[in-house]
Amino acid sequence: MTPTTSAPRLEKITPGNFEAATGIRVRPDQEHAVSPVVESLAEAYVHPEGVAWPRLIVAGDRPVGFLMAFLDIDWRGDGSLRRSGLWRLNIAAAEQGRGYGRFAVESVATELRRRGTTELHVTWHPGPDGPEGFYTQLGFRPTGETSGGQTVGVLEL
Repeated sequence: MTPTTSAPRLEKITPGNFEAATGIRVRPDQEHAVSPVVESLAEAYVHPEGVAWPRLIVAGDRPVGFLMAFLDIDWRGDGSLRRSGLWRLNIAAAEQGRGYGRFAVESVATELRRRGTTELHVTWHPGPDGPEGFYTQLGFRPTGETSGGQTVGVLEL
């Protein structure tokens, strides 16, 4: 499904849109599967410069979601494997089903391609209430790995 209002766009998180970003709330039944935006922004702050790529998703003048990518991280913590991908995706409860999640994934894929990356990684909460169907519909395939109890998926770019 495509968004029903003006085309979505990404905005950097700034003092001017910080409250809008931290006001993004997923559906109550999804809260266990994704961290609140304020926690994601705190994580972005404590990681070295350039690791986190947080963005507000805006349609028209409405904040509709938040995404945060991870860029070229040491996946295993031992220097043997570097990966990039989608770290967080929060689509506002009232805005779900309008194509903003797909837009977010496509936006991260575009940014990673621009940086010369050939794979987009994501993790998701496993189980019937998790977003596996969303990610597999977009072409992600489970790698067979887990990270922090979550399923790891990859999309070839």
